[in-house]
Amino acid sequence: MPPGESSKTLAQAGELHDACLRAGLDRGSVVIALGGGVVTDLAGFVAATYMRGIPWVAVSTTLLGQVDAAVGGKTAVDHPECKNLIGAFHQPSSVLCDVATLATLPEEELRTGLAEVVKHAMIRDAELFARLEREAAAVLARDPAVLEQIVARNVHIKVEVVSADERESDLRRILNYGHTIGHALESLLNLAHGRAVALGMMAETWIAERRGLVGRGVVERQKALLERFGLPTALPPSPSGLRRTGPKPLDPDRCQEIMRHDKKAEAGRLCFVLPEAIGRVRVVQDVTDEEIRAALASLAS
Repeated sequence: MPPGESSKTLAQAGELHDACLRAGLDRGSVVIALGGGVVTDLAGFVAATYMRGIPWVAVSTTLLGQVDAAVGGKTAVDHPECKNLIGAFHQPSSVLCDVATLATLPEEELRTGLAEVVKHAMIRDAELFARLEREAAAVLARDPAVLEQIVARNVHIKVEVVSADERESDLRRILNYGHTIGHALESLLNLAHGRAVALGMMAETWIAERRGLVGRGVVERQKALLERFGLPTALPPSPSGLRRTGPKPLDPDRCQEIMRHDKKAEAGRLCFVLPEAIGRVRVVQDVTDEEIRAALASLAS
């Protein structure tokens, strides 16, 4: 399949369904997803929907896939109005992560994965956060021994959360830290996923700080670590340097409209994950439109 988020469509899934049929796949067959997060999202969705579901195996070759996308059983394609809107929960039979594949990973893709690594540390593991601070140089140098331990710890965190709440009715919501605002920024500004999530984490931490949930020290540590990994913590006057393609200005009204279509919304109320400390967060549904607009404005200041 063609690389990139643009391949996560019903049309591309349909082409893969056709290929499965031509190849004679049946309910005893297995789909193998070899690639990054887009590949595992799409191949998992195809496996979930072909003949009402056949087994699949994720062989993840990117940091994002290894620490996040390949683990947890969320499979999906995008809708023009919303990322990952059309999907199914379909657990892989096995997940294989070989950090040797990260040696040739483009820098942008490494950063995207690191955004999710920082997210996991912020929501669940203060010691992992401190380790990332100490060993940032080794992580960026792609030291295999360090990466193996980092990936293993992130997989453990996600499996622990997903095992307790597979269908995202309670605990699993904490994995969406940075994503409520981040997914909207990703769609609106056409940002790389990791850059959008980094900005989403900063915006949601801004809300938490204004509510008195966290002190300035937490905000500064998160900011410093994201920047150490080459991720943005604010929008420059013109965010062209953050975009993948095309000039798209930040429109707060449009951003909030995209968020209202978010699949995590319930009865029109958005779920936000707000930090209380490094390693601990809470899920709230009472963030106001005014707080969202102010948080978006904080990214441009």
